[in-house]
Amino acid sequence: MNTACGHPVHDLPGFLGGRWSLWRVISDPDGNRMGEFDGSGCFRTVDDVLVYEERGTLRLGDYRGNAFRSLRYRVTGPGRAEVYFDYGGFFHTLDLRAGHCRTHHPCRDDLYQGEFGVVDENRWWQRWVVAGPTKNHVLHTTFTRSGRSRVEGES
Repeated sequence: MNTACGHPVHDLPGFLGGRWSLWRVISDPDGNRMGEFDGSGCFRTVDDVLVYEERGTLRLGDYRGNAFRSLRYRVTGPGRAEVYFDYGGFFHTLDLRAGHCRTHHPCRDDLYQGEFGVVDENRWWQRWVVAGPTKNHVLHTTFTRSGRSRVEGES
């Protein structure tokens, strides 16, 4: 797992905007693989908000099927945003000005501890360690730019 980072990001919409290939590994806290997600994601600007949508195939235990997620990034300054779930609830802050960020999200009695790293202009990653009475796993996602073509809705 390559977690190199440190590429500063000051223009968050410029960096994130467009299409990404993504690979997510789901493991237990000891590193044993539980599942994976293989798919694509896209960031586009809608009414001054970066809308992120991902689609792909989730394999988790005996389950194999399509999966989808959508998040909203409200830019709050150079390289910074507040991230919200698609239903409007607050998720976490993000600050990539140094190319690296740690954040967290309490989810009922569980805690998500997140880490983000920017490798270069075309690669970044995120890692969520989830611990609590109902959840206990690690999600590690790598993102690789699929192309710089403009996406409908981008400004």
